[in-house]
Amino acid sequence: MQLKEVDKHIWIYEGSTVNFHGFPFSTRMTVIQLRNGHLWIHSPEKLNKALKEELAELGAVEYLISPNKLHHLFISEWQSEYPDAKCYAAPGLTQKRPDIKFTKQLSNSSEKEWEDEIEQIIFQGSPIMEEAVFFHVSSKTLILTDLIENFSSSVFNWWQKPIAWLTGILSPNGKTPIDWRLSFLFGKAKARVALDQMTAWKPTNIIISHGECISGNGSEFLNESFRWLKQKA
Repeated sequence: MQLKEVDKHIWIYEGSTVNFHGFPFSTRMTVIQLRNGHLWIHSPEKLNKALKEELAELGAVEYLISPNKLHHLFISEWQSEYPDAKCYAAPGLTQKRPDIKFTKQLSNSSEKEWEDEIEQIIFQGSPIMEEAVFFHVSSKTLILTDLIENFSSSVFNWWQKPIAWLTGILSPNGKTPIDWRLSFLFGKAKARVALDQMTAWKPTNIIISHGECISGNGSEFLNESFRWLKQKA
């Protein structure tokens, strides 16, 4: 099985490791099976025969989610394979990828198709990028993309490790990368609105796209990871 079960009706798929500015970045996709049997796919990875077969056993691929402006590389491939699926874009992505036909831009309100099962909010406050954040209610799982990166130091070589540490993306203390953090200089108030909602969800688990996921102590990790945002100064 390529899909790994996180909890009932939610799975992750480990994608390939990509080169991101000279650093090896592991990638991850999330699959949620809604009550009607439709599949909700967060940050789609490259398709392969085995993956398609496993998805077919779970249900029909209905929703494709691009959660920020960096996670869109395989959307066109999925649209070709699943032409009836609806495709949702994070703020700013439709301008970046005018070649992709998106159904709708994501907002601070959950879409009616999944509003009873998945909550969402847009993490605002940065002129660089906004990310759509999701919470799977039944499994108490928070689904993030790049807002937290949490890599094991073992994946980096001798010169990469100190840079990753300075960037703030090493496990067990992973957080928002420093370049993105700095971009919230004048937008922390907006970002805190989203963080307050994420905290109120009281997640047990946190799925992230890059690095180690959090299982069992999600709320504690979330509070620690976003300490930089809670500081008023």
